[in-house]
Amino acid sequence: MTVRTIWINGGLRDAEDARVSALDHGITVGDGVFETVKAVDGAPFALSRHLDRLARSATGLGLPEPDLDEVRRACADVLAAEPVALGRLRITYTGGVSPLSSDRGTERPTLIVAVGAIAPRPDTTAAVTVPWVRNERGALSGLKTTSYGENVLALARAHEQGASEALFANTVGQLCEGTGSNVFVVLDGTLCTPPLASGCLAGITRALVAEWTGAEERDLPFDVLERADEVFLTSTTRDVQAVHRVDGRTLEQAPGPVTAKAMRVFAERAAADQDPA
Repeated sequence: MTVRTIWINGGLRDAEDARVSALDHGITVGDGVFETVKAVDGAPFALSRHLDRLARSATGLGLPEPDLDEVRRACADVLAAEPVALGRLRITYTGGVSPLSSDRGTERPTLIVAVGAIAPRPDTTAAVTVPWVRNERGALSGLKTTSYGENVLALARAHEQGASEALFANTVGQLCEGTGSNVFVVLDGTLCTPPLASGCLAGITRALVAEWTGAEERDLPFDVLERADEVFLTSTTRDVQAVHRVDGRTLEQAPGPVTAKAMRVFAERAAADQDPA
């Protein structure tokens, strides 16, 4: 994924000239929030929902409210400079230059926007479970922050086992989410996904799929993955992606009928409305 142009703190820069301070709080302590937005033929998908969540995450982390008009302009400038057919548009908003501690400084926050081309995802993938848990009562629960160390470790574990995603339970043994995705399961024909109270991120694709398919939010034990009829993941870059293997269990029919319908409905509705309310 080649990134050639980056918008940073007020304007476009060539990637090799785009710099932030080594004292930026996003670098030193992971004090920042971000959004990943799908770009299709040079246009962002569901940008308004993503910007609303960016603002919620910033507020939850105690950062100043971002200027969403500025973020929109930055996205437009980047996509005009890099009109990819299918891309990952990354918006990063950090605490800016700060002391070498958890204390924030008085400088303005840092805003970075960049886009890179991505390949279409396959219809199915493999996932693994990991022994680490999400803390549904933690200060960062439900916020999309740049503190991604847990996800880096878990995703590396998944890759070691030939999978593209790792799935977490929460502290009370309920199914929660993946490193960068939400998870849905089919039980006796009913489509279910963990509630936000489980500690999972309020995924944009998750919300749209739930709205467009009528999926139920339900507390689910982690071992539901051992008996669910179908499993699929949702995320900005996956859309709806069926899971054909979880750990050592193979789901013979993937995508199954409920997953296939969700894939079709999402593709049709997303194509019809670039910025669904």
